[in-house]
Amino acid sequence: MAKNIPIWPGSASFYPGDTPYGTYDNDAIYQQDIEKTADWCAKRMGYPLTDIELQDINFFACFEEAVTEYGAQVNTYNIRDNMLNLYGSATGSNLSGQKVSANMGGLIEIAEEYGTEAGSGGNVTYYTGSITMTKNKQVYDLTDSSIVSLESGTAGTDAIEMKRIFHEAPPSIVKYFDPYVGTGLGSQQMLDTFGWGNYSPGVSFMMMPIYADMLRIQAIEFNDQIRKSSYSFQLINNRIKLFPIPDGSNYTKVWFEYIKKSDRSNALKGNTGTISDFSNVPYNNVVYKNVNDVGKQWIRKYALALAKEMLGFIRGKYSAIPIPNAEVTLNGSDLLSAGQAEKEALITELKDTLDTMSRQSQLERKQAESDALLQQMNKIPLKIYIG
Repeated sequence: MAKNIPIWPGSASFYPGDTPYGTYDNDAIYQQDIEKTADWCAKRMGYPLTDIELQDINFFACFEEAVTEYGAQVNTYNIRDNMLNLYGSATGSNLSGQKVSANMGGLIEIAEEYGTEAGSGGNVTYYTGSITMTKNKQVYDLTDSSIVSLESGTAGTDAIEMKRIFHEAPPSIVKYFDPYVGTGLGSQQMLDTFGWGNYSPGVSFMMMPIYADMLRIQAIEFNDQIRKSSYSFQLINNRIKLFPIPDGSNYTKVWFEYIKKSDRSNALKGNTGTISDFSNVPYNNVVYKNVNDVGKQWIRKYALALAKEMLGFIRGKYSAIPIPNAEVTLNGSDLLSAGQAEKEALITELKDTLDTMSRQSQLERKQAESDALLQQMNKIPLKIYIG
C-alpha cells in the first residue's frame, strides 16, 4: 500500500527547530515572517486552486536559505570593499553591523616594500657592518669573517645585500675655508658682490646666509664627483673593489649598511591570528530583525524562487498522472526553469545594487554631482557692482 504523504494544508505553525540549521529560529520577527512567507509562496503558486505538493518544513527551509543567501551576498560585498583596510586586524570580533573605517594601513604596508629597497623606511631591518682595510689592498672578500664585521652575526652565515657603502671623500665642509674655496677667492667674490671688495679682507668674520653655505658645499661635492671621481667602489657578487687604492692615511675601515636576504624574502611579517584572506574575515550571519524592508522583500522573492524550483523537481518526477479515461500533465519543467531564472535574476540585481554603493562608486557619483552643480552655477549671471 502506498504511503499517503500530506501536502500543503493551507497554513503552517512554526516552532524553533523546524528549519534545517536553526540559525534564526529564536528571532521573534523571523518566527512571524516565516509563517507569512510560507502562506504567501503557496498562494503565489496557485493554492487553493491547485494543490501544492510541499509541506510547511519545505517552505521553512526555503526561507532560511533565502535569509542566509542574502546575508552571504551582503557580507561578500563588505569583505571585498573593506579587504585592504582589514588585513592584519584581529579575527575575534564580529564585523557584521559595524562600520569599517577607511584607512591607509593597507596601502602603507604595500609601500613599505618599496621603502625597504629605496632605503627610506620599510619593514626589513637595516644592519651595520664594516670592512677592515689593508694598505695597498684594493679587493676584499665579503665572506671573510676575519676582515668583515656584521652587526647581525658572523660573515658568511647569512646571505646579505649591501644597501649603502660609506666610501666617500672627506666632507666638503672641510674644504669650505681652504685658501682656494673659502677665505680666499670664494669669500672675496662674495665681498665683491656686496660692493665691499676694496675694504679689509677680514672675510672670516663676515656673516653669510645658510643657503649660501649649502650651495657652496653642493658645488664642491659636484666638482669632486664629476671632475675628480676619486672615491668609488665596484661590488660584484661577494667581492668589493675600492677606489682609490687604500693607502692607510685617512681611515682603516669602510662602513656599510645591509639587509639579510632572508628577512626580505620572509612573507610572514604580520602577527598570527589576524585577518589574512577572504576565508577568515569575521562577518557572521545577519541578524534578521535588523534587516530592513528592502532586504526582507528580496528574501521573500528568493524564497518563492526556491520553492518553485523545489516543487518543479517534485513534479518533474512524473510528467503526467493517469486518471480515469484521461491523464493530468504536470508543469514541473516550467516551475523548475522559472525558479532558476528568478534566482539568477535576484542574485544579479542584488550584486548590481551593492556595487553601486561601493566606496569607489560613491566617490564617482559625488564627483559627477559636483561637476553638474558647477556647470549649473556657471550659468547664473554674475552681478556687476558699480562703486
